[in-house]
Amino acid sequence: MRKTQGKIKNESKAKEYRRKLSIRKKVNGTSERPRLCIIKSNKHIQVQVVDDTAQKTLFSVQTFGKNAVAKSGNKEAAKAIGAKVADGLKGKSISKAVFDRNGKLYTGVVAAVADSIRENGIQI
Repeated sequence: MRKTQGKIKNESKAKEYRRKLSIRKKVNGTSERPRLCIIKSNKHIQVQVVDDTAQKTLFSVQTFGKNAVAKSGNKEAAKAIGAKVADGLKGKSISKAVFDRNGKLYTGVVAAVADSIRENGIQI
């Protein structure tokens, strides 16, 4: 999974990419304990539940598209996404997961998603 960093001119993007590679080196999802990968942009949030051993995405929840949970990517939407992810994991009878913050800092929306998943009974 290790990718070369190359020349990233934006300093904050370079730091985020370095953090992402460092996290992915340590975090791996299995069928019993899948990886919850959060993708955050300025407007939207997406969470993918991934089984890395089978290289499959089990399901995803997002704030855009046909099956959108909320309209925007704020903290209330993050809580709704966390609840929806927890329901999906319970539906697949999974009680433990690994949280992959994807190089983002663990504050704000990213922390709200993780806290909401924990509140709904999934161990991260």
